[in-house]
Amino acid sequence: MDDNLWLVAGLGNPGPGYSGNRHNVGQMVLAELADRMSANFKSHKTNSTVADGRSFPGGPKLILARPNTFMNVSGGPVAALLRFYSLDASRLIVVHDELDVPFDTIKLKAGGGHGGHNGLRDIIAAIGTNEFVRVRVGIGRPPGRQDAADYVLRDFGSSERSALPNLLSDAADAVELIAAEGLTAAQQKFHSPA
Repeated sequence: MDDNLWLVAGLGNPGPGYSGNRHNVGQMVLAELADRMSANFKSHKTNSTVADGRSFPGGPKLILARPNTFMNVSGGPVAALLRFYSLDASRLIVVHDELDVPFDTIKLKAGGGHGGHNGLRDIIAAIGTNEFVRVRVGIGRPPGRQDAADYVLRDFGSSERSALPNLLSDAADAVELIAAEGLTAAQQKFHSPA
C-alpha cells in the first residue's frame, strides 16, 4: 500500500436535486480536485463513488470519495473506505460545509467535536475517533430567522455563485497542501490575514 495515501471525503447529499445546495459544497470541492487530476468518479463497493490520482507527479495519492448516502449517515461509507484502503483516521480529510465560518472563507483543523454537523457526528461515531482533518468550507449563517436546516438545503445565492469558484479552488488547494506538506503548513497559508 502507498505510504503517502490520503482519503478525502466530500460530504453532501446524493442526486441532482441537491447538487447545487450549500450542504453539498464538500462534493463540489472534490469535483474540482478530480478535474485537476483528470480523474473520473466510479462506483465503489463501499457505497461511494471514488476517483483517485496525484495532484502533481510524485505527490501524495488522493482517494476522492463521495458517499452515496445522505449527509447524516456519511459515517458508514467513510468507515468502510478507511478499512478498504487500510488507512488510519489520521489519513482522513473530510471536506464539509460550515455554518460557523463566514462564506468565502475556509478553516482547517484536526480533531474537535462535530459542532452540530450531523455528517461529522455520524463519521465520528462510525470510525470511533474525532482525530481526522477537516476542511471547513464557510457558508455563513442564514439571514434573519431562516432555519439553518432549510438554509443548507438551498442553492447558493447569485452573489455567492460568483465567488464560489474561488472558494472551491481555495478549498481544493488546502486539501492538496495538507496532503503534501501537512496541516500546519496549510493553516499558515489559509488562516493568515490576506
